[in-house]
Amino acid sequence: MAAPAYFDTSVLVKQYVDETGAATARQLFRRRRIVSSALAAVELTSALSRRRAASQISAVQWARVVRDLQFDRTHWELLAVTDSILARAEEVVRMTGLRSLDSVHVASAQLSSTLIGTTLSFITADARQRAAAVQLGLDVTWVESEGRAQTHQRRVGIPVGDHP
Repeated sequence: MAAPAYFDTSVLVKQYVDETGAATARQLFRRRRIVSSALAAVELTSALSRRRAASQISAVQWARVVRDLQFDRTHWELLAVTDSILARAEEVVRMTGLRSLDSVHVASAQLSSTLIGTTLSFITADARQRAAAVQLGLDVTWVESEGRAQTHQRRVGIPVGDHP
């Protein structure tokens, strides 16, 4: 079985649309077991819906994307947004200035790593989220705009086991 990795929505969207970094993201999807927040499906639907409204996705593509997303998410490990994750996300915001949903993803990755007893690679294509995750000690794989994946090793870590 493939090793789990935490995928942020900025990378998940690349499964459904051709954009810079999509080929690299799709390779990562094939090699890793996808773990993400339960909010990812809502974020992903929103991002893809905006593209549909802007005519970047045709009606036929939209129908296929909706069908594929519904199928794919049954194979993902989607983490419930718990009180512990929300409390940690608030700390992430205070420490890094990260936006709300991005902080939920970082907190989810941190706490899920603690629960399973191994560090999950945090895969993102969002530069601000990448910087915050590295600052907080996560192992980050960043899908760069050129489409290469780069791994950033753990730096000074913030303990996550002491949170409710």
